[in-house]
Amino acid sequence: MAPVTLHLRSETKPLEHRSALSPDVVRKLIDNGFKVNIERSPVRIFRDSDYEPFATLVEEGSWPRVPTDHIIIGLKELPEDDFPLKHTHIQFAHCFKGQEGWEQVLGRFAAGGGTLYDMEFLEDENRRRVAAFGYHAGYAGAALALQDWAWQTKHGAENPMPGKQAYNTEGDLVKEVKSDVVEGIAKNGDKAPQILVIGALGRCGRGAIDLCIAAGIPESKILRWDLAETSAKAGPYPEIRESDVFINCIYLTQPIPKFVTEEFLKEDPSKRKLSVVCDVSCDTTNPHNPIPFCNKQTYFDHPTVALPDFSDPPLSYITIDHLPSLLPREASEAFSNALLPSLLELPNASDAPVWQRARLFFEEKVATLPSQAKSP
Repeated sequence: MAPVTLHLRSETKPLEHRSALSPDVVRKLIDNGFKVNIERSPVRIFRDSDYEPFATLVEEGSWPRVPTDHIIIGLKELPEDDFPLKHTHIQFAHCFKGQEGWEQVLGRFAAGGGTLYDMEFLEDENRRRVAAFGYHAGYAGAALALQDWAWQTKHGAENPMPGKQAYNTEGDLVKEVKSDVVEGIAKNGDKAPQILVIGALGRCGRGAIDLCIAAGIPESKILRWDLAETSAKAGPYPEIRESDVFINCIYLTQPIPKFVTEEFLKEDPSKRKLSVVCDVSCDTTNPHNPIPFCNKQTYFDHPTVALPDFSDPPLSYITIDHLPSLLPREASEAFSNALLPSLLELPNASDAPVWQRARLFFEEKVATLPSQAKSP
């Protein structure tokens, strides 16, 4: 049997520095008989030379021209285009839950005869994702939320929080957030912010809570909610309105009651403390979004959107869909190491349950496409 060839794309999403494959994981794949081609990349957190001793470096953006039996692996969406996709791709495509533009994305695979193994749906026998960025998404989202809260204490609603760049290490991030929080607490009459995390028991929620603790937020000021709390009563929830910072870490799979709405916040303005919402789940175009006013995507260079009808305190939200890129090195290493056991099963993908389930899910979604979306 010919060796499986993996082709690592260079990411094209602005400010995306993560990699689906760390140099260490590439070396392990090659040790197990894989061939791995690495596109040169000016943005990847790992240098091209980190891969050079054992992998083959190829031209950036060359993936559309490689043989069709090469498997293309990356993280975020492909650049917008309309040519049919003929390869097998492993990536996050954000097109299986009815997101905006899903027909166009999935239609390119149908038109070209390609296959999409969406990383979000690579699951084990317990329906748990084999690899996820959830922890680092929660960690980074909480960091930005606390920084925005501290920024507001100093600047009010006059100017939005400035853009952010990726941090070299987790320690660098924590040091900066901790300093911002200390200043914010001093400006806030020596009172720490009340934080509410929904989805606290999942990977994402744990990351958010760990960051809050590392940044110096007392545990007594961190309210942890999960299914038990959201199922106990219907939303919208007064506890969100009464918290300074709300961090949404749920994994949305079906319609649920709204967590908080603009109308609810306006019903009794005197009870509102809420000034920052970080929607780590980032379901901005999902029709079942439980935070309807979080409906625009934000970016690292413009991380917040301010709601115009709220001023005392101001209210802004964060909806960045690649939060772990704030910590690209640690996030990439953790993710690729978790993905490695499944990658090693690719030579026998037709018999490997993780890949079988992902392919079946892809085929089920393709079957729902209108006929015109499947045409080249």
